[in-house]
Amino acid sequence: MRAALVTGGAGFIGSHLVDRLLAEGWCVTVLDSFDPWYNPATKRGNLAAHAGNARFRLIEADIRDRRALDSAIHDGDAFDVVVHLAAKAGVRPSIEDPFVYQEVNVAGTQNLLELARVRGVKQFVFASSSSVYGINANVPWREDDFVLQPISPYASTKVSGELLGHVYSHLYGIRFLALRCFTVYGPRQRPDLAIHKFARQMMADQAISIYGDGNTQRDYTFVADIVAGIRAAMDYKESTYEVINLGSGRPVSLMDMVRTMERALGKKARIRWETEQPGDVPQTYAAIAKAERLLGYQPRTELADGITSFLNWLRPLEETSRQETRQ
Repeated sequence: MRAALVTGGAGFIGSHLVDRLLAEGWCVTVLDSFDPWYNPATKRGNLAAHAGNARFRLIEADIRDRRALDSAIHDGDAFDVVVHLAAKAGVRPSIEDPFVYQEVNVAGTQNLLELARVRGVKQFVFASSSSVYGINANVPWREDDFVLQPISPYASTKVSGELLGHVYSHLYGIRFLALRCFTVYGPRQRPDLAIHKFARQMMADQAISIYGDGNTQRDYTFVADIVAGIRAAMDYKESTYEVINLGSGRPVSLMDMVRTMERALGKKARIRWETEQPGDVPQTYAAIAKAERLLGYQPRTELADGITSFLNWLRPLEETSRQETRQ
């Protein structure tokens, strides 16, 4: 029976990965701090279905706290792979508090790599980000474009995580795969992200804020496709260090995304136009040939279908929230 340590396993992407691994028969240890960036009860709900599963274990600890990690993960615990998804996320908040991003995303990643080294874990999958490319007109973005120009503290911490992984791969033989994820969306998405925030506002007949002229483009990638890529990376054995894009390979403008959401909701968006925000990039666009070649990665979800799936998850939550408000 194979065993995985999944950091950030109560979050958006992590909880979907945990669902899949347990369904496949893995033993899964989730490490999560339940950071109050958004409601910790939401994250606990993501894992509630697994509470009675003997192959599931939840550890509440902060990846910055090396002592807590050492005491929580016992000497007898053996893992085939570490999937490191835990991070302080968000471009704009990282500009406001860059120090905590450095602590969590860089020092925390080093702690997890040390844990893998000491305990002999030879497979390490790291969630990087498309933000590492910065403003780069050479699209689609390829992993062998080494001129990275990150423009936010968040992005710089992800570059640092990739480089730390290279060090540990070179010195200690840990197979390290950095997966640069592109604008992930779907059920359980964080409430601060555009699709989630816009959907809630439109359902409540509130105006949505669009920064700039609405022509920015994002490579929206459905969470099930991302999880499929992570799952393939957990099994990858052909080389000791790789950086791999996980995206849809089909960038969509912000306004086209809003129009897709309007059709799914059956209502017109009220738009509040705002000035562009520092740290935002004009486009993201993944070249995914490497992921296809090394991981057999094939994103299958069209944006309209993904948004419908997301809304099917969100609607009952919004209805429950309205009922509680009325009581």
